[in-house]
Parts: sequence; C-alpha cells; structure tokens
Amino acid sequence: MDNIQIKLSAIWAAHAMTWLLGDMLRIISGDLAKEMEGKVFTQFMWLGMAVITVIPIIMIVLTLLLNKQVNRWANIIVAILLVILNFYSVVTYPSYYDKFLLIVALGLNALTIWFAWNWA
Repeated sequence: MDNIQIKLSAIWAAHAMTWLLGDMLRIISGDLAKEMEGKVFTQFMWLGMAVITVIPIIMIVLTLLLNKQVNRWANIIVAILLVILNFYSVVTYPSYYDKFLLIVALGLNALTIWFAWNWA
C-alpha cells in the first residue's frame, strides 16, 4: 500500500468528521429545527442527503482498495465535485460555525486534489 493512499484516506476521514460535526452543531444549536420548520421532505430527498453525506465515507475505503491510476482520478474528480458543493454551502449557510467548517472541508478537498494530482 502506498503512503499517499493512507494520507488520502485520512483526509477523507477528516472530511467526513467535519461534515458530521457541522450536522451535530446544527442540531444542538437549534438551527436545524429552524431550517426544517414547515418543510416536507420526501424519501427521495432523504436518500439524496444520505448519498451526499456517505461520499467521503465511501472514499475512505475506495482510496485504500482501488489501483493507483483509478484511485488518483477518483480522488480528484470526487474532491472537485465536493469543492463545488462545499463552496455553494459556504454561501448559503447562515451560521459562522457552518461557514468555518465548510472552509475546513474546502481545505481538505484542496489537499485531496493536491496529493492525488502529485501522486507519482
């Protein structure tokens, strides 16, 4: 196993924990209840949220299992997609803690892209 695989997997784990920390703080602060007030979510919407949230968790495992070339491009492509999602979220979430954690997630995405891009 390549040292870069371990680093990338650790970055994905940090990314997943950052998102989960944001979700936990949103629940504790009451911000989630305010956001959800009056909204009706379908099973499809819940599924979509689950799919997005599980992406970093799946990348932890895939980074350790995929061959080098596929692994490199999977990390770059998924991280770029999450950069777009995280950037959009930084603009739309009102709380400072959310913005801070999303900026951390953007930094982790940047590290993922940098390590994967420079993987020799």
